[in-house]
Amino acid sequence: MQIKELQKEALQLLQNLIRTQSFSGEEDKTADWLEKWFTDHNIPHMRSLHNVWATNEHFDDTKPNLLLNSHHDTVKPNSAYTRDPFEAKIENGKLYGLGSNDAGGCLVSLLATFTYLYSEQNLNYNIIFAGTAEEEINGKNGISQLLPNLPKIDVAIVGEPTLMNLAVAEKGLIVFDAVVKGTPSHAAHPNPDNSIYKTARVLNWFENFKLDKLSESLGEVKVTVTQIKAGSQHNVVPARTHLVIDVRVNDKYSNEEIERVLKEKAPVDEITARSLRLNSSSIPLDHDLVKAGIEIGMETYGSPTLSDQAMLSCPSLKLGPGDSTRSHSADEFIYVKEIEEGIEKYIKLLERALKK
Repeated sequence: MQIKELQKEALQLLQNLIRTQSFSGEEDKTADWLEKWFTDHNIPHMRSLHNVWATNEHFDDTKPNLLLNSHHDTVKPNSAYTRDPFEAKIENGKLYGLGSNDAGGCLVSLLATFTYLYSEQNLNYNIIFAGTAEEEINGKNGISQLLPNLPKIDVAIVGEPTLMNLAVAEKGLIVFDAVVKGTPSHAAHPNPDNSIYKTARVLNWFENFKLDKLSESLGEVKVTVTQIKAGSQHNVVPARTHLVIDVRVNDKYSNEEIERVLKEKAPVDEITARSLRLNSSSIPLDHDLVKAGIEIGMETYGSPTLSDQAMLSCPSLKLGPGDSTRSHSADEFIYVKEIEEGIEKYIKLLERALKK
């Protein structure tokens, strides 16, 4: 197909996706739209729950596999919206609507790119497209559910809004629940073991705590206390103060290492990781995809925000049209031109990287 026709169809698909509610866990109707695209283009495809995937026509078991992945679930619209989040209206070159930027523009651009290259015979990689669910909640019925059904993935491009620059690394995430214990008492009596006062010293420790290993692309591991909860009555000194700690992990540490360090060093009575499955990710700077991107003018950087890259064990690259600062914002939008250019740049990148 011609690129211009694919750009037009991709825009129409994105409008249909925006008009179709697809909160995380409720993506059945948007999965139907992805299936319709494949049916309309005579491309065999498969579906697992709300995840839809396909392989290129000349799939060859002797070649490595490149995954093109983005998600079709959305967060719920926030209360500051002034527009109908499901209208999918275009004004002044902007397509407005929930999920337009995160990550609908990336999804349809990758899908158009896959369709363009579907019948190409002289590629060094097989190409697998996967439109997946539950990314916004790191759910188990999204890409994690799909991966066992796919051929082994050797490298991946995850579609998230990056202004079409190369996010060559992404921080992982661990959320910890911690407890500072004290002695409960009536507020009127002396108590040298107040868990809330003890927590002040704990907060100071977390504020100043640093890990040694710095990443060239992701910087330091960032440890942040984000929630505190204690007490139920004004006249009762609580026995326990609860903390939530958000840890963004660079590619120099495994999540298991971070857990071990905090269990050994944090001055709390209890600390427990909710999950260790959201790992940091990266791709070597000398990988053909990265070199091809740099050759066509893309810049590299490290991303502090999480995506479905965290579920992948292979080298991966985050790349897509749109701007991450618009994600989850009121009156979310993406420029029509960003989608058109995204498709052109994806195709140019893959043709350069996969035809060498």
